[in-house]
Amino acid sequence: MQQSTEISVPTTARPVATGQIQADADPFLPSPDEANGRSRASVTLSAVKADPEVQALIRNANRNLGAIGYTEHGFRHVGLVANIARNVLKRAGFDPRQQELAAISGYLHDVGNVVSRLDHARTGALLAHQILTRLGADPEDIAVVMGAIGSHEDEGHMGDPVHAVSAALILADKSDVHRSRVRNPEQTAFDQHDRVNYAATSSRLYVDAERKSITLVLQIDTSIAPVMHYFEIFLPRMLMSRRAAEALGYAFHIAINGVEVL
Repeated sequence: MQQSTEISVPTTARPVATGQIQADADPFLPSPDEANGRSRASVTLSAVKADPEVQALIRNANRNLGAIGYTEHGFRHVGLVANIARNVLKRAGFDPRQQELAAISGYLHDVGNVVSRLDHARTGALLAHQILTRLGADPEDIAVVMGAIGSHEDEGHMGDPVHAVSAALILADKSDVHRSRVRNPEQTAFDQHDRVNYAATSSRLYVDAERKSITLVLQIDTSIAPVMHYFEIFLPRMLMSRRAAEALGYAFHIAINGVEVL
């Protein structure tokens, strides 16, 4: 790792939380004409956010995970994932409909935790089906969101991107490593996940459409956790991220403390 070269993030690359890019057709999904002439999702992220059932599911899912010692999975996390997922597809040139579906998938991706952490991706996909049906979403859009949510975890056969929206969700979800997710107030009582998350003082995902690369840039306080612990704990997530980037036609890289390590 010491022999890795220093990273130089190209000036054409920006964090996916900001900026715009021209939208083109998505090779993973039907074109707007094929999808009954629609160019936007039939239900918007704003409508999903405003739904009382969605709010209750997210709030209680986060509470339930807190009770069993997991890091934050509440409105901060799902809001950030929704924003990043949308912007991954925006910067990569996908059309507005898929950008909206990626944002909706990001916002709903962890609702299954309200039932159980076990198989929460599958449970979440089924809950999303009920929610979006009630909100009047088009069946094609519902199917895309279900596929994204159902494949966002690495449990058993899951964890592989099934389409562009799925790939964007995986990249957004796995990039959220940050000390703000840690709920345990006592560092002496941190488990390994708390320690690695708390050590991450900055996490940003960059999409470079010109160089066809996606880079996760982290700042890790090595006085709290060595860099190696990050890979020991999060290697499955990084492998998922690489597959997701490749599904979009991009290479995936990780830079930690200014050094490209993957």
